[in-house]
Parts: sequence; structure tokens; C-alpha cells
Amino acid sequence: MRFSVETLSLLVLIALGLGAMALVFSALRAGRRREEPKGPIQLDDALRGILEGHAKQLSRLEAAVRSLHATDKEQQRLIEGAVRHIGLVRYDAFEDVGGRLSFSCALLDDAGNGVVLTSINGRQDARVYAKPVLGGKSSYHLSVEEDEAIRQALAREAVATT
Repeated sequence: MRFSVETLSLLVLIALGLGAMALVFSALRAGRRREEPKGPIQLDDALRGILEGHAKQLSRLEAAVRSLHATDKEQQRLIEGAVRHIGLVRYDAFEDVGGRLSFSCALLDDAGNGVVLTSINGRQDARVYAKPVLGGKSSYHLSVEEDEAIRQALAREAVATT
């Protein structure tokens, strides 16, 4: 099918006119303000069901996060009370016994509470002492080695828990 030049020119002019009219109508339409809907927006049942399902899932997730937070706090409290700071001093308690078999070992939590254990080894016997420690101090008389073991334990960083 062949059109003459006059027919093609006419079709081009009609297309340009229709395009111009479309631009005018869209400009007029954009200039008008849209009216706010009067009343609540109506949602269809499928969309309402989806949104309600998401709301329930969010509620469950929030409850789970609260529960995990409480568990985390409890575990942190338990970790702080666990033995995490250790100091060890080995020495010869007697001149006639070598090998540094005697020792004092401090086992403390984050607050400096715990125990210092001392084992004094001689030729014929060994004696073991345990003295409580609160806040890095003991109500019992401490030897130089026991003081050093406590100082070492308090000076060291706790083992990383992460």
C-alpha cells in the first residue's frame, strides 16, 4: 500500500496536532489539585491479610529480641562472676629444696573476688593453703608470693569472651 505525498503530509499534521492536544490536556490535568480521599482507604482482603501477617511476625520478632536481651544480660552477669583472672608465682620455699615446686595461684573474677591457693613443698611433705580474696584483698595474712599472684591476676586482662 502506497500513500501519496499529500496524504502522508496530512497524516503527519494530524499526528502533530494530536500530540499537541495531549500535551495541553496533561498540563491542565497536572495543574489541578488532587482531592484528598474522604474517609479511610479501602484495602482488599489479600493486602489486609499480608499486612496483618507481617504485623504478627514483627510482634514475634520483638518478643524474641527482648528474650535474647534478657538472656544476654544474665550470661554477662554469670561471666563477670566466673574466674577470668589468674596469677601464678612459682618459687623455692626452702633453701634445701630446689626446682621451684612451691607456688601461689590467684583465681579471681572481674571484681577481684576469688581465692589464692598456695602449695609449700618441702623434702618430706607438702602443705596447701587457700585464702579468700575480696576486691583484691584478703582478711588473712598474705605472703609476698600470694600478694604477687593477686597483683598479677588483677593486672592481666580477662580472656576475650567474644
